[in-house]
Amino acid sequence: MSVPRCLTIAGSDSGGGAGIQADLKAFAAVGCHGMSVVVALTAQNTVGVTAVHEAPVEFVQAQLEAVFSDIGVDVAKTGMLFSAPIVEAVADYLAAHPVPLVVDPVMVASSDARLLREDAVETLVTRLFPLATVITPNLLEAEALAGGPAPRDELARRLYALGPQAVIVTGGHGDEAVDTLFDGEELIHIPVPRHESGATHGAGCTHSAVLAALLGSGYGLRRAAEGAARLASEAVRGGFADLGAGDGPVDVLGPKTKRIV
Repeated sequence: MSVPRCLTIAGSDSGGGAGIQADLKAFAAVGCHGMSVVVALTAQNTVGVTAVHEAPVEFVQAQLEAVFSDIGVDVAKTGMLFSAPIVEAVADYLAAHPVPLVVDPVMVASSDARLLREDAVETLVTRLFPLATVITPNLLEAEALAGGPAPRDELARRLYALGPQAVIVTGGHGDEAVDTLFDGEELIHIPVPRHESGATHGAGCTHSAVLAALLGSGYGLRRAAEGAARLASEAVRGGFADLGAGDGPVDVLGPKTKRIV
């Protein structure tokens, strides 16, 4: 194909900072054709999430079939999946139509709103993690999934034991800004420049989407992980801190859009 085909399966952010919107911008920044399967709508802005409207499982399945049957998919990523029935439906479809898969286990928004129901966590781990090329939890998500606080290296090892081919514990939280990659054999620490920009909304979505896009473009996991760390950090540095009353959205496209005028 002339252009990598990248699919995001996630929720929509009405504020445009995270979720489907962040993923599609990240795909575009890497030069991929982005497609989306929307599993939920959120009423969301820079301050928080005020409502979630879940899509019917049958409609999620219809979106998946529409994309796979016509355009095709070189790589997929999941973000907010919200409920156990949605996770089951996505896992069933991807098991029958395997592609490289990045699973970003989005559990709780930065505003503390739940984006994955508590009764869906086990389903995510048992059904989707074994299909994943790599999972990308942040530190808080890694601790929740791995049974409690531990050093990042240990968290990566614990999560690898749950079934994915590789784990990246991302470095946006905690004292040390470093992504920890473990593929079952080698632990790799990727430094992440930390910027106090006041614009981090969507950073995690952007990281996992860039990672997926680079994998879909043919890069190996380590190079894709390094590229995702670098571009997500730059998106924070150049983010829109002046938008909204809360934490502003990242900007993964940067000055490229200004070249047309």
